[in-house]
Amino acid sequence: MGKSATNLFTVYEDVIIVEHLYSSALVLIVSRQSPRKLRVHHFEKGKEMGTYSYSNNILAVKLNLSRVIVCLEESIHVHNIRTMKEVYTIKDMARNPQGLIALSSADTAYIAYPASSTSGQVDIFDTVNLCVAQSIAAHDAQLAALSLNTGGDLLATASSKGTVIRVFSLPSGDRLFEFRRGMARCATIHSLAFSQDSSYLCSSSNTQTVHVFKLPSISPEKSCATEYVRLNFLSSDDASNSYTSWVDYFSRTATHYLPSQMSDILQRETSFSTARLPFLSSFSAVALTKQVFLSKQKSRIREYFAAELVSSITFINLIGFFH
Repeated sequence: MGKSATNLFTVYEDVIIVEHLYSSALVLIVSRQSPRKLRVHHFEKGKEMGTYSYSNNILAVKLNLSRVIVCLEESIHVHNIRTMKEVYTIKDMARNPQGLIALSSADTAYIAYPASSTSGQVDIFDTVNLCVAQSIAAHDAQLAALSLNTGGDLLATASSKGTVIRVFSLPSGDRLFEFRRGMARCATIHSLAFSQDSSYLCSSSNTQTVHVFKLPSISPEKSCATEYVRLNFLSSDDASNSYTSWVDYFSRTATHYLPSQMSDILQRETSFSTARLPFLSSFSAVALTKQVFLSKQKSRIREYFAAELVSSITFINLIGFFH
């Protein structure tokens, strides 16, 4: 990868993982031929800066301004990004065959990863102070996806059932929101992503529907009401109108019997929208910025919603996207 779309060159064949640090020239690569090796490449200089080997296949790589995180199935390796010295290893962790892990880009440098292979327990590890900051029982079923926002103070999770997406406050672990899919069908959620300003959360799955949620700002005193969470139904085609009507009725009724702070959370309306991708894919990943919504799939991508097509990423402008 060069500085522009007109300056491209091959670094490695059959790359299975590639991570780039913001606008820097640092690129981390794992190839299919050497799945246990992490290669650090400086694409402006066009040379490899170093190679680091691990005991098993590398499943995920994350990096921010201070840390490089390498995730294996049963261990996580924390490196200092300036020296690439390994400063800590999380060992004897629950099996994580999907390599589920998230890293915040803030000074907290939290990582989130599954603490159980059978339930939805999530551990939050502070990679600066090298200690567990929180453990959260996010779901009953095992995790399918998780994401940290840029500031490291919000965690989004989804279980293998695919019916519920939850948002937690960090480091407290308080549950802030619960976005529930309809009961008509389950889905395998592939990815979750916050916008840069944490105003929106989006999700993709094994269906063609991409969901976007608006996250209301919560004052500190309201975030303490952890046992009362807002239910947000994604779309009418995911749940029957009668089912949604009953839930709306009970939600409105419950607010009359709750303290004002808690009823405010239940009653707060949020904007949300869904987009339908033109085809199914074995895997999809999403990301949000303030300006554009992105959806990337492993298979071919074509223009959608008059989006600008760049390489294998579809950009969908948010203007007029919400309803």
